[in-house]
Amino acid sequence: MMSRSSLETLVAEVGDALKKHDKLIVTAESCTGGLIAEALTSVAGSTAWFDRAFVTYSYESKHEMLGVKEVTLQHKGAVSQECVEEMVIGALQESHAAISIACSGIAGPGGGTPDKPVGTVWISWAMQGHDEIISKLYHFDGDRNAVRLACTVEALQGVLRLLSED
Repeated sequence: MMSRSSLETLVAEVGDALKKHDKLIVTAESCTGGLIAEALTSVAGSTAWFDRAFVTYSYESKHEMLGVKEVTLQHKGAVSQECVEEMVIGALQESHAAISIACSGIAGPGGGTPDKPVGTVWISWAMQGHDEIISKLYHFDGDRNAVRLACTVEALQGVLRLLSED
């Protein structure tokens, strides 16, 4: 598990990269409950590169705040590539940010199924001006806190990868 100081270092790297590229970031979070936004805003000066966060735990909030289609939620579920891709685009559209992160998963300890066990998480990243949405499926180990932290770390590392390609 990543230490608090290691997470702070990662967040500082993300903030520096966002400043260097003159981009704002937005988060659309479900299973992390705002942990990514909390990590990003824990750094002094984050107002220079952090726009806002959407914590959309329910189907209704995903639909109402981010425009996730009801048919997606009913047929694919919240823990699906389709859902996080609609979340990541909705967050960009409902913000002033140029980069977006979205995540949805099963942090546990309950809620898992044989098809989607506890620790299953989808993360998506998108950037204004880029047609491609990057989405990855993860299977994190550990308890609820470990899954949420692992998702946060992967989401932030994904931002660094995205910016390094820009």
